[in-house]
Amino acid sequence: MSTSANPSFEYVIRVEHLSKSYGKVKAIVDVSFDVKKGEIFGFLGPNGAGKTTTLSILEGLRKADSGQVSVLGMDINTDTKSIKRQIGVQLQSTSLLPDLMVFEQVQLFGRLFGSRPGRSEIESLLGQVGLSEKMSIFPEKLSGGQQQRLSLALALINHPEIIILDEPTTGLDQQSRHALWEIVRGLRDQDKTIVLTTHYMEEAEALCDRVGIIDHGKLVALDTPGALINRLAGVSSIITSAYMPLDDLRSQPCISNMQRDGTHLRLQTRDVTATLRAILDLAEQHNLSLNDLHIKQPNLEDVFLNLTGHTMRN
Repeated sequence: MSTSANPSFEYVIRVEHLSKSYGKVKAIVDVSFDVKKGEIFGFLGPNGAGKTTTLSILEGLRKADSGQVSVLGMDINTDTKSIKRQIGVQLQSTSLLPDLMVFEQVQLFGRLFGSRPGRSEIESLLGQVGLSEKMSIFPEKLSGGQQQRLSLALALINHPEIIILDEPTTGLDQQSRHALWEIVRGLRDQDKTIVLTTHYMEEAEALCDRVGIIDHGKLVALDTPGALINRLAGVSSIITSAYMPLDDLRSQPCISNMQRDGTHLRLQTRDVTATLRAILDLAEQHNLSLNDLHIKQPNLEDVFLNLTGHTMRN
């Protein structure tokens, strides 16, 4: 691998045959993928699938057991310090300093990168993340969404080529999540490369140019959201909140996949009519009420179910 930075080439991240174990637990297994300059690349998978471990290796925070990682043309093992200076990282949770106001937090992080950002630069950055009116506020006075936006500002203070976001909207309400989405889109419009992990299907569909789906440490699919969904052309999902006899449903040839998700049951089928007829017959036989029954076209949740046999939230 080259050890000189060259951010002009097409792929700014290259991962080849990456593996990492913790004792007997295989966190990631032979994972390979590339990230193109200027794209939003999403890692999609349930908690514990290996997303954070992969990012930790990209960030130079953990060492892989095997495999190679190149970031901006540099080897993560030999050019770790140089890479860290050119990437911005927002972790799942950032420990903000309780005794520093928002403005001071950004100022401090700038100095940690060896620069002395002026007031106008900090004001511009906080305006970019929608915190212009919160510069003199202490972190405890910020909402959860505002704290996430502040942690994003801290990740941007070094003007990074690549921004890594580890489940940036976890725990946020819908409004705060959408506000953060707009900020992420704005960063891509500035030709920044963004790598994010998420277990929210709609987030990946809304933001990502390409997604890698990871499950039990293995990369099971990699493509654009649209292309992955198109693989299920002709497949529909029927979702009901009724408790249905699973063994009877499994015997129906028209049902290709089935998963209970909380109080809901998701059935994948290529024959909606036959599947509905089977559901209605079983409901009548077992004296069950069909509540909240609806049919939907495939999305990334269905892709994941089709690939792994279980839903993302599991």
